[in-house]
Amino acid sequence: MHRFIAIIIVLMGGLSASAQKVSEKDIRWMTLQEVEAATKKQPRPVLIDLYTDWCGWCKVMDKRTYRHPKVTAYLNEKYYAVKLDAEAKTAYQWMGKSFAFNANYKTNDIALYLTGGQLSYPTTVIIPSPGEAPQAIPGYMAPHELELIVKYFGDGAYPGTPFPVYQKEFKRKW
Repeated sequence: MHRFIAIIIVLMGGLSASAQKVSEKDIRWMTLQEVEAATKKQPRPVLIDLYTDWCGWCKVMDKRTYRHPKVTAYLNEKYYAVKLDAEAKTAYQWMGKSFAFNANYKTNDIALYLTGGQLSYPTTVIIPSPGEAPQAIPGYMAPHELELIVKYFGDGAYPGTPFPVYQKEFKRKW
């Protein structure tokens, strides 16, 4: 019996180790509150994946883009990442403001704020640094398309280099 228990413990340890390996390959998604606290300690750009449960392209972006190893590694190194349900009925707190579900638009007010009222899903929102206006990029992006955007903010080209100049000189690696 003791031998059986020992085998189970060893197997569970192996499963736990493999679960940790898988999680290292995933984006570290944070809540808005976690990001707000983290940016106070160590400022970084914030990437928000604004999605809805019914959005097919949101699911494709999750599978193809946000699971791409280079995307995952880059976002984990340079960004704080948040997954945000645009139609959440719960209130969100962000930078001292409260955002509630808006029945008129059938969406949460934070989605309206982040997109400037231009609702589209998926939308990738970049907040370059605390207090700056959100930069909303609507639509599905493959890894090589997302690379240009996240590296512009993540590698420090923004705000010193105009985006068209950066884009012209950019060499894709993903």
